[in-house]
Amino acid sequence: MKRTGIIMIAVLMVAGATAIAGSLQKTEKKAVPVPGKDGNKYVPYGERTGNESIVYFTRKLNPEGLIQAYEQVSAGIEGKVGVKLHTGEPKGPNIIPREWVKELMQKDLPDARIVETNTYYTGDRYTTEQHRKTLEVNGWTFCPVDILDEQDTVTLPVHGGKWFDRMSVGSHLTDYNSLVVLTHFKGHTQGGFGGSNKNIGIGCADGRIGKAWIHTTPGQDNQWDIAEEEFMERMTESTKSVIDHFGKHITYVNVMRNMSVSCDCEGVNAEPVVTPNVGILSSTDILALDQACIDLVYAMTEEEHHDLVERIESRHGLRQLSYMKELGMGNDRYVLIDLDNGGKRITAAEAVKGLKPFTAGQE
Repeated sequence: MKRTGIIMIAVLMVAGATAIAGSLQKTEKKAVPVPGKDGNKYVPYGERTGNESIVYFTRKLNPEGLIQAYEQVSAGIEGKVGVKLHTGEPKGPNIIPREWVKELMQKDLPDARIVETNTYYTGDRYTTEQHRKTLEVNGWTFCPVDILDEQDTVTLPVHGGKWFDRMSVGSHLTDYNSLVVLTHFKGHTQGGFGGSNKNIGIGCADGRIGKAWIHTTPGQDNQWDIAEEEFMERMTESTKSVIDHFGKHITYVNVMRNMSVSCDCEGVNAEPVVTPNVGILSSTDILALDQACIDLVYAMTEEEHHDLVERIESRHGLRQLSYMKELGMGNDRYVLIDLDNGGKRITAAEAVKGLKPFTAGQE
């Protein structure tokens, strides 16, 4: 009996040591994430590789143009539909005009809801009560608006991420079958630019948990300490959790109008717009769409794009694009289809040829 007991103890000790060793090996294999590089370097189209996606383009900055752009990419939208857009700070001057959105939704999305989340910063959209007052001020009263994190949060898996294995989003997001990502393309104080990636990555993350994971290193006082490539990667992983959740039932429209270097989060304090208005683009490929908008900016003249390019590169915002490609979220090569000229294929340079200088109030 004694010998048997000794043998059993020895077996247990070996098993325990093996488990500890295995655990240590797993710990050793989990390397500390390192941000990528070159978020301040633009990659010309000819230097990119891979397949091409379709991106649609119209110069019509009006409800007709918005409807036309959306209808090209709407095939996968079904069931209960959320329309994710930035509804803006009180009286923000640069958001997508609500009348455009109203006409689009009345024609093509009559049963859809606008979806938003509360902000991470204190202000007029920090609590649900404050947020709803701001929605009224800005006229978002023609359809239901669902504040996704009004009641709770849920986590969605992040497949292939290096910063996250899950992301915290507003719990109502999972109530929807499809998501239409309707984005005002512009500059951004932290991200360099705000396209569809920013609209989802920050805009679906809930105001207290998800946004904190993206913006802030725990245990220190600077709410916005995570920046440049690391910030772009964290934001993009958040986006990936959402687009993986919706699969084929998500689509994207970017409106290149009133492109301040400031985000719509800055409201009436946004920097004055100096970049010319361009048009509306749409795609079912989020990377192709944001990349096409960036290409149109870079195809402008130096005078036209100087301020916006400086904002993008100084924040290393182009890492959004390269990281989306690394995560397999889409293609950075595309066919640009001119909806104003019979579906002709055009280049970015042709799309921005002859732009008019920006003037306040122009369409």
